[in-house]
Amino acid sequence: PRPSAAGAGYDPSSSSASNQGPNSEDLLKAVQDRRAAVAAFDGVDPASVPADALTASGSGLDPHISVAYAKEQVDRVAKARNLPVDRLNQLVDTYTESRSLGFLGQDGVNVVLLNKALSEQK
Repeated sequence: PRPSAAGAGYDPSSSSASNQGPNSEDLLKAVQDRRAAVAAFDGVDPASVPADALTASGSGLDPHISVAYAKEQVDRVAKARNLPVDRLNQLVDTYTESRSLGFLGQDGVNVVLLNKALSEQK
């Protein structure tokens, strides 16, 4: 999942931003720590870790991650779920949603729906 500013359990009553800006040493340290942890967990080069794996969404509850972050996790998740990589890539593509109104933001993968579909796989 994406990092959350909404408490340890993704608590909607704690939904808020961190209010840390680009000059915050605490934010820089958190991003560096997250980059190392995500790279180690997914078995990738730290330089390839997408930005949304490193920063929380504004509410901390956004169900979407970038397509790049979803694709980075495919090998690990396929192995953990005992699924063919090609099947998992198909599911990622299925649950990729277009930009809002066709021009705002970027395409994103709805992780809630993807995880539900993964749970239904035999």
